[in-house]
Amino acid sequence: MANDIRPESRGTSTNLSIFFKGHLKGQGWFRIFLGWFLLLMFIFPFYWVIVTSLNGSSQVMQYPPTFLPHWQWINYLRAWSEAPWVTYFANTIFIASTTTLLALATSLLAGFSLGVLQFKTRNLWFAAILSLLMIPQTVLLIPDYILMRDIGWLNTYWVQIVPWGASVFGIFLLRQYMLSLPRELIEAAELDGASRMKFLARVAMPMVKPALVVIGLYVFIGSWDSFLWPFIMTQSPSVQPIEVGLASFLGTNGYDWTGLSAAVVFTTLPVMLLFLVAQRQFLEGAHAFGSGLKG
Repeated sequence: MANDIRPESRGTSTNLSIFFKGHLKGQGWFRIFLGWFLLLMFIFPFYWVIVTSLNGSSQVMQYPPTFLPHWQWINYLRAWSEAPWVTYFANTIFIASTTTLLALATSLLAGFSLGVLQFKTRNLWFAAILSLLMIPQTVLLIPDYILMRDIGWLNTYWVQIVPWGASVFGIFLLRQYMLSLPRELIEAAELDGASRMKFLARVAMPMVKPALVVIGLYVFIGSWDSFLWPFIMTQSPSVQPIEVGLASFLGTNGYDWTGLSAAVVFTTLPVMLLFLVAQRQFLEGAHAFGSGLKG
């Protein structure tokens, strides 16, 4: 049959093959260009903050602007000495770590209950939890403030940890992971006499480790970057996190752009380094979740 193909047909097929190969190659270069363009768009604001933090006041206001730093490291020393940053860092690390551990525990238990256990109102409870995402946080600020005041939690660590100790995203993610667990594995554990908590600790939890990594990073970074809630619920620097401290620094040194930029750099750098170190686990967890949804 191959010998019956006309020469002009063969030529047409060859031309089409060359066209598609060239088209795909062009798309590859376009994707590379687009990727680098987006990367520069995301990196440039932080680069500009670094440049500003290393320039003098005269270079900050000059036009056209300079895109290279003048290495004024004294700006960092001045910014560090003008606020209790050690206290802010310690508060933030404690609040973010405790909130993350609490969110992981509640997400694991809720995800196991909604994904493995069989009871009539399971889907109803899951829908009720997801509906919480539809309520804007600002709508509840005044009622929450009154509640925190009545129970005596204002200006404490508790008000910054307990209300965020449950993550709707974490519950949803772990529930999806739990649904993908083989039913035969669950039934085998029950036949062996393993309790539900034993099955969760020894079988389910190791299998959903990628999801736990994703949730942990998500909650930790969200807690580190939290501003509005602690700004309203706390007044003392002894319990305030670093974002509130940065806002206070801005109010005190509003025209010190070099010092403010230096403060932004050393308050943002730790969480960026954390994400860079853990990005492989984060991407693996996200990929596993996506594969589970497709399956």
